[in-house]
Amino acid sequence: QVRLVESGGGLVQAGGSLRLACAASLQSFGTYAMAWFRQAPGKEREFVAAFSWSGRITRYSDSVKGRFTISRDYDKNTLYLQMSSLKPEDSAVYYCAADEYGLGYVQEYEYEHWGQGTQVTVSS
Repeated sequence: QVRLVESGGGLVQAGGSLRLACAASLQSFGTYAMAWFRQAPGKEREFVAAFSWSGRITRYSDSVKGRFTISRDYDKNTLYLQMSSLKPEDSAVYYCAADEYGLGYVQEYEYEHWGQGTQVTVSS
C-alpha cells in the first residue's frame, strides 16, 4: 500500500524558511516521479516543484523558482521541499504526490498517489 506522509509545515514570518518532508512508503522509491503541489483557500491546487523518476528533470513553478528547492533522499525514501524567502502568498496546504515512471509533470492528474497535506502559513 502506497502511503505519503507530509510534515514540517507551520507558521513562519515573511522572509523566513521552512523545510517540508514527505515520507514515502513506496516499494521502489527510485521509480517514482515526486512532486509538491499546494492549495490556498478558495483556489485550485497548483504545481510547485517536481523531480522526474530518474531525477534528471527538475521543474519549478515560476512563483517559487529561486526560493524553493526540491530534493530527495533515496536511503530514507523521503522527499523534501526547502522553502526560503517565504511570502504571505505562499500560505497553503502543501501536498506531496507520486507518479510511477513519471517525468515530473506539472498537471496534478498525472499523479496517482497523494499525501494528506501539511499547512504552511506565512504571516506578514
